[in-house]
Amino acid sequence: MSNQLPSPGLHLSIRQPPSLAAKGTQMFTITRKAAALAVLIFALAFVSTGATQNAPVDFSLRAIDGEAVTSQSLRGEVVVFAFGASWLPLSRNQMEGVKKLADQYAGRGVAVYWVSVDSDNNKSKNFVSDDQLRESARKYKVTILRDPDGTLSKKMGVDQVPSIVILDKQGHVAGSLGGMDPNANLTTQLSARLDKIL
Repeated sequence: MSNQLPSPGLHLSIRQPPSLAAKGTQMFTITRKAAALAVLIFALAFVSTGATQNAPVDFSLRAIDGEAVTSQSLRGEVVVFAFGASWLPLSRNQMEGVKKLADQYAGRGVAVYWVSVDSDNNKSKNFVSDDQLRESARKYKVTILRDPDGTLSKKMGVDQVPSIVILDKQGHVAGSLGGMDPNANLTTQLSARLDKIL
């Protein structure tokens, strides 16, 4: 190895690390791009399945307070089912969104329900009692139905919670939305779709 200095014709360039301000701007840009990508993926997840679903969905779910809610009792109304689990941190956001959606479409022929997929078996690790769900229903002012064995969610192709499924007035699946952006407005996301099928 030689300890010689570089020749006068050779230019050395030393890169300085970016300043903290530049890093912050770079991170902000990356965060904005990631957020935009997440919104795009979330929007693409809203898939119209009405054309592929030939028969109306038949169901009967037990309401936490009141009688069973059945497919026959809801014919003629557009139905929004928000499937969730009370142990999920996003449940609070989802229930708030369900309440706002129900308020916006009150009196317009849209029935909105939060459907608990929590277990009703007290030996289950994911057990939630009716009393616990009643408390959530009172707190968030939403109507809660139970689907503890996943019969309806499986029938509708729900493979993750939270998820949204919309039924048209004839009981056909008109659209679904899997996952949830905690910062998104559920009413804004669903209103165009609901207005179209009303």
